[in-house]
Amino acid sequence: MQHITDIAKSLDIDPKYVEQYGNFKAKIDYKLLDDLKDKPNGKLILVTAITPTPAGEGKTTTTVGVGDGLRKIGKKAAVALREPSLGPVFGVKGGAAGGGYSQVVPMEDINLHFTGDFHAIGAANNLIAAMVDNHIWQGNALAIDSRRIVWRRAIDMNDRQLRNIVDGLGGVTNGSPREDGFDITVASEIMAVLCLSRDITDLKERISKIIVAYTRDKTPVTVGQINAHGAAAALLKDALKPNLVQTLENTPAFIHGGPFANIAHGCNSVTATRMALKLGEYAVTEAGFGADLGAEKFCDIKARMMGIHPDAVVIVATVRALKMHGGKAKSELGSEDLDALRKGLPNLLQHVENITKVFKLPAVVAINAFPTDTKAELDLVEAECKKLGVNVALSEVWAKGGDGGVALAKEVVRLAESGDADGFEYSYDLGLSIKEKLDAIATKIYHADGVELVGSAVKQCQELTDLGFDKVPICMAKTQYSFTDDQTKLGAPRGFKISVRNLKISAGAGFIVALTGEIMTMPGLPKVPSAEKIDIDANGKISGLF
Repeated sequence: MQHITDIAKSLDIDPKYVEQYGNFKAKIDYKLLDDLKDKPNGKLILVTAITPTPAGEGKTTTTVGVGDGLRKIGKKAAVALREPSLGPVFGVKGGAAGGGYSQVVPMEDINLHFTGDFHAIGAANNLIAAMVDNHIWQGNALAIDSRRIVWRRAIDMNDRQLRNIVDGLGGVTNGSPREDGFDITVASEIMAVLCLSRDITDLKERISKIIVAYTRDKTPVTVGQINAHGAAAALLKDALKPNLVQTLENTPAFIHGGPFANIAHGCNSVTATRMALKLGEYAVTEAGFGADLGAEKFCDIKARMMGIHPDAVVIVATVRALKMHGGKAKSELGSEDLDALRKGLPNLLQHVENITKVFKLPAVVAINAFPTDTKAELDLVEAECKKLGVNVALSEVWAKGGDGGVALAKEVVRLAESGDADGFEYSYDLGLSIKEKLDAIATKIYHADGVELVGSAVKQCQELTDLGFDKVPICMAKTQYSFTDDQTKLGAPRGFKISVRNLKISAGAGFIVALTGEIMTMPGLPKVPSAEKIDIDANGKISGLF
């Protein structure tokens, strides 16, 4: 690793904006963007993927590899990624720092406490929760209906025990008993707000708009009304500044914010992306899970709010994962099976068509190479993608670092310089009704027959419309494992509807969250958590992180 000041110097960042956290991590003051406001943006490369499977796709690994590959061919590039959440690190998914020779470092720091951003977000979330309950206990001047408190507590851990709790027990001096619950920190609206805020003033204003509860006559009560916005913003003063680290090949990497894409908008902060765009010729960023989640939200929410759009899109796939979509068992993925691959390919092709036909963006398919891939299998993937006018590049970045990403980087440059992204379109217009926007995402992106509002969602849709929240983007909370809201349906299903059971306004973030199927905002740990394999020796060396 190079000293972090040398990494900052490679991007021509004035030292006055660099706040060091040891030798290999730094915060970059967002005021740097004021100095760069007249500098033209570089090209924006979005990395997304097919619908994920337990076989793995390698999206972050590919993102890092594209950044390293671009530098190998003489381009000034910077990577912009999300921060890992401790929940998946100790759960089943692991960290989010890439892998092999294509990763960001120091990996252990990034996957654990890093610079404390998530702790600050959790603290701000829970300060607001404490002030809501204290307001009620101290006389409830705002007439909050304790049955209609919508602000939950947060912890950055997979803990199913905390999904639904009863608190305020123990008598008069210990609060008012009520039902409550915890979300994982990455699902907190504070995380979304931090990632979408331009500066501390914007952050404070967005926090003040967050709805925490409703009165008995269903009037919204905001953070601003309980006077918690100033203190919450103060807790986030440093967390708002993007973190700078490096790849194994010393490519600068901004890692900042970490909303999940299945329950939130799944993109790193707009501030980090803006920095990467201003400081590099190419900014390579990713959006969580498959293109139906992360990429859709990147385009319809983040890009819309930033007033930008990607210049090229990389869609990551593995032959192994495509064979799983074709019905092959995980234990049998090492052997050639063109039939299973052929059956699984529609998943990839649907993601490709969504990017090129719905959003009208140029794309390349990156096949993340495994030693078990055969030439016949790779040729089949390439032939099917070519029918859609999309090239395929073999990505060998896990094994070879930037050298394994040169072919992909060259195709990315060709696409980004082509100007084909100038015809970019959103998947829906903000002027549509809530139901029409839901239907647009379901039919255009998931290829469903539409959306069904079930249970309380019918009433919530009308209430949000009456409150004037019907002209904002939609953030779908949906399983990442399927185009449908049923995680068992792999491939590219047809003849289904998406069931929306809950609609919640995130007024600070500026979007409506639509909860579908059985999606939960607090994951649980698996039978054998990754935490069981993580250890530390007498010298402080951590093992078992991945």
